[in-house]
Order: sequence, then structure tokens, then C-alpha cells
Amino acid sequence: MTDFGIPPRATADFLFRNNTPDPLLSGKTLPTFKFELEATTGRVDNGSFGKEATVEQLPISKGIAGVSMRLEPGVTRELHWHATAAEWAFVLEGRCRTTLVDPAGNSETDDFAAGDVWYFPRGHAHSIECLGDKPCHFILIFDNGYFSEFGTFSITDWLGHAPKELLAKNLGLDAQDFAGIPSTEVYFIHGQQPPATPAPPLQAAANVSKSTHKYALLSEPPHSVHEGGREWRLGADKFPISQTITGVVLDLDPGALRELHWHPTADEWQYVISGEVSVTMFGSHGRFRTETLQGGDVGYIPQGYGHSIENTGTTPARLLIAFNTGVYAAISISQWMSGNPAYLLADHFGKPPEFFAKFPQGDVFIAGRSPAITKP
Repeated sequence: MTDFGIPPRATADFLFRNNTPDPLLSGKTLPTFKFELEATTGRVDNGSFGKEATVEQLPISKGIAGVSMRLEPGVTRELHWHATAAEWAFVLEGRCRTTLVDPAGNSETDDFAAGDVWYFPRGHAHSIECLGDKPCHFILIFDNGYFSEFGTFSITDWLGHAPKELLAKNLGLDAQDFAGIPSTEVYFIHGQQPPATPAPPLQAAANVSKSTHKYALLSEPPHSVHEGGREWRLGADKFPISQTITGVVLDLDPGALRELHWHPTADEWQYVISGEVSVTMFGSHGRFRTETLQGGDVGYIPQGYGHSIENTGTTPARLLIAFNTGVYAAISISQWMSGNPAYLLADHFGKPPEFFAKFPQGDVFIAGRSPAITKP
């Protein structure tokens, strides 16, 4: 890992463009794709914390990184920006407020509750405040697996190390006016609880923009409903600002299966919100790996690798899933097989053509306990 989350030369994109096999994925066995994120300590400040999963913790996750963050009342994730990654977030519990400034100088403030999503393009300045008298907890997802949340560019780190004379000249004050400001990065700012109604920025009201970075995902009906579960999906088609990340909330009933499939254009990052699931990954040449993920664990499937997700527990499972593309694409095993004539399948598997008439005639997506499937 290099400083500030900047990836080294041999990124997955570099390897792909140069037709070079990824050494991690080209061996005789598949590497682990599981990381117990919530079991780590991370960065702790009293009851607030940030825990990250990058290629340093999970080497397979070269295309996407993630952070679990909790803020206590009165705590703010300080003003900062990300030089090498866009940020997509999902609020698990509590309420929070973000303030963003874009390259045009426009300011936007939004309040979020559980089930809401935000997206900040690469380099957009922002902060995150806990609202109310209860903690908030959210998952941050970045479209660069080499990105480290703890290598962001923070306002206290910058101003604390800049010469006071330089700050004075820039902001029209005296150098001594900056005596006493933090000399190092604060990261978690402790202050009063924010006002119930967002306060206006210092700049003119003409530079305050309408909300374009917020989406209330779980306030709307699911994208698709199946016998064994349901799926909420949010890409650039419904959330135009989110050009590099598609997010999914997937519910699986006990015994239900997100069927065998692959994604031709993106990696998949999984965070288990609740429940227990068995995730399988197929990597060609007979390579096959299964991991059991529980609440707080992260899973990762590289682009194009076959996989499935099965609820092996006795309670419903909910997963937060992200893809490093704004346009979702997938091909399932049922979709693939039903797209071919029966004789061709018969030749492949040594079964009579009539056998394949029993198969689903389209995309199953989620398979329940019984054969009957409600198609999306």
C-alpha cells in the first residue's frame, strides 16, 4: 500500500489491459475471498470507529474497498476528500448529515436515515455528522480496492501543516490568527449535536444546490421479488450521480439461493448485514472455493468469476452488495442454459433433450425451497 491510497503500478486494471494474469488468481487454488471486517479494531475514538477492508486486509479485493463507520452523537467525520476513489454509502442505523462542495463551488447538505444511500464523486469535498442523540452506523464503499480510508485528504491535516503565513495570505488574515489550530489530522471531530434544521453555508444562497447525491433506497419497493427473497438495486439509471458504483440490498429467506451467476463487467463486494450465508466461487480449471460469511463479514468476487450465495442459517439474511460500475450486468446459470436449444444441452451433459424441458425457462435469480419460482 502506498501513501494516501494511491495504487501501485500492478493494479487489476493494469494487468487486464496488458493481458497479464493476476498472480493471486492464476494459481492452482483460489485465494480466500472472506474478511471478518467487524471483528477488527480499526481506528477507535471512544464509541466512534472506522474499520476498513482494502487489498491490504483482503488481497483479492483490488477493485473495491469498504469501511464500516460508527459516529457517536456530536461526532463528525471531518471535512475531507478522496483523491483516488468515489464514495458510495449505505446507512445501517441512526441518522447522519453530509455537507458536500463540488468543483463548481456548489454546496449541498442532506440528512440520511437507515436505508438511505449517498454517492460522492472522486475529489468532492465532504463531511459526515451524526444527527440526534443516538449513534449512526454506515458502510462506505470505494471504487478502488487500493484506497485506504485512513489516507484521505483532511482539512485539519492540510491546514495544520501549511505555513501560517501561507494561510494568512490565502484567507486574508494575520498569521497569528491561526495559532492554536490542530497541528495534525483530527479525523473524528467532537462538537455539539448539529441543529435539527441544516444551517446555511457561509457563501451566498445562490451557490446552494438541490439534492443530487442522496437516494432513499429502502423507502421504495424492491427492484424484484422472488419466492425466496427480494432485491433492491440502485445504479446510474435511477441515481445518475452514481456513475462508478451500483448498490444492491439482497434479502434471502432461510434455504434460499442467489443462483449461480457471474458479472461480466464488474467485481462484486459483499457485506453481510445479518444472517449467515454460504458463498461459492468458481475460477475455471476445476478451482472451486466455499466460504461461510456471517454478520459483519465481507466477501469479494472478481469480475467474471462464477459464484452463488445461499442462506444456510435459520433466520433471514440481508446483504449489502456493491459493483464497481454504474450499469449492472449479470448472466445466470438458468438464463444461460435456457438460451440454448435442448439438443445442444443434451450433447453436453449426456441427458435426453426431454430432460431439459424441466429446467426454468428464463432467469431464476433467487431459488426458494421449492421448484416454483416467481420471475423478476
